[in-house]
Amino acid sequence: MTSTYIKAKPELCCMTEDESNSEGLMERQTTGEDRVRMTARQLSEPRTANWIASEAGWSHEPTKRVLERLVDDGILHRDESGTHTTYYPDYRRQAMQEAMRLRDSGHTVEELTDRLANMKTQIRDWEDEFGVESPNQLRGTLADESLAGDEEDRRREIAREWEHLQRRIQIVGFAIREWDFLAPTTEPAEASS
Repeated sequence: MTSTYIKAKPELCCMTEDESNSEGLMERQTTGEDRVRMTARQLSEPRTANWIASEAGWSHEPTKRVLERLVDDGILHRDESGTHTTYYPDYRRQAMQEAMRLRDSGHTVEELTDRLANMKTQIRDWEDEFGVESPNQLRGTLADESLAGDEEDRRREIAREWEHLQRRIQIVGFAIREWDFLAPTTEPAEASS
């Protein structure tokens, strides 16, 4: 089973326990609805119901019903502007939930800061190694006909991992900046009258 996100090295991307166990969950005995929900929440780009059904190993019609419920619940968005209807998660909600998981994970702000620095160092290393400034520029180097097939594959994988790290940097940076705000509260908030 493939996935739309690439897991970088745990020490580089601050994977949460939920994230590191997600593939194991997909392989365990889960319902089709559970698999669709897990697949949909991990999307990094809009996907069709057929694609999600294939990834979740479930048929199209029940997958579409689950996706529509997720849209109704505000967990997913539906885009009907293209040739095919696509679904994608609320990336703001995803980022906020991930930042809260990082805050609650037992890591210190110093550990997350070190991991943030490691991710940025990895990206700078790729920029230096390939003489490019972005994942798409790295993909552009695949036009070089002298590259061996395994080097082309390596560069494609690095470009995907680079994009993943860029997203992780934003989330980890947000968690660090908002460390105090994201702290779990012990008292329920009072509604103002």
